[in-house]
Amino acid sequence: MTQREQAAAAFDDLHTRHAAALMRQTYLLTGRPWLARRAVEQGFRLAWQRWPQVAVDPDPAGWVRAAAYEYALKPWHRLCPGLRTARTPRQFAATGDPADRALLRALLSLPAPYRRALLLHDGVGLGLYETAAEIEASTPAAAGRLTHARERIAARLPELGLDGHPPVRQGELLRTRFTALTAAQQVTPTAAERVRSDAERSGLRTTRAGFGLAGAFVLVLLVMMIATPDHYTPSPHKPLATAPQIRVSPSGRRGTHADFEKTDTGKADVGKAGARKADARKTSRRKPPRKKHRDAGVRKLLRELREARLAPDVR
Repeated sequence: MTQREQAAAAFDDLHTRHAAALMRQTYLLTGRPWLARRAVEQGFRLAWQRWPQVAVDPDPAGWVRAAAYEYALKPWHRLCPGLRTARTPRQFAATGDPADRALLRALLSLPAPYRRALLLHDGVGLGLYETAAEIEASTPAAAGRLTHARERIAARLPELGLDGHPPVRQGELLRTRFTALTAAQQVTPTAAERVRSDAERSGLRTTRAGFGLAGAFVLVLLVMMIATPDHYTPSPHKPLATAPQIRVSPSGRRGTHADFEKTDTGKADVGKAGARKADARKTSRRKPPRKKHRDAGVRKLLRELREARLAPDVR
């Protein structure tokens, strides 16, 4: 027997021993038989695709169960009415106890983390530490979810008699009821050979899709490299019409280019002319003392008027 045949035989044995029980458990988790079947098949497909890892796992059935539960409780399932958790169980096979349907409704009304912790601990029979490890939570967090789930079940179904009992006794009572519920459900798992072939086809499609995306990326990259020039080529543009340049002198007066050329060639003359202008401005600012001369003229005129008024010939 080849290595592949040995792996296929081990996988088929795992599927035969645990597929039906996992479908019943997943049905209690979702309330939808076809979703439970789909989740379990997905878990076994992943197990076959990663069989070298699953084969050496201490609990291969627990590995498949965790994968099936994860698929059944995916958050995006809430967006699809056909994939979300059912509020009332579909295609429920009732046992002799009328309270079984009410118990399943109460279980489906719990939040998904509480429902999963309660089913693993009180339904499957895992310990608290194993339950915390499978739901990827700390032990106190798992204990808190378990306690809240039991309290809500007891409040909704007082006829179960959970109130007043210690946690261990509550777990035993619920385990008995969950065992009866799961045993009453009639399930028919898909053949192991078909699950293996579906897993191989799914893996082949995924591989082809990956190669296709990689090839498309390389093709786009090559097209960009061919279409892009090796060096930068400026875009052609029409030359703008040149306007005469007007330079502004330091004094703020505008002049033509020829004037400034003259100024540039005769810097010494400009300096002398500027000095003369500065001297002229200083000289113009100096005003003669006209006030004294004006006062003297006024006094002289007044004196002449008095003399003329007192002269005899004028009278």
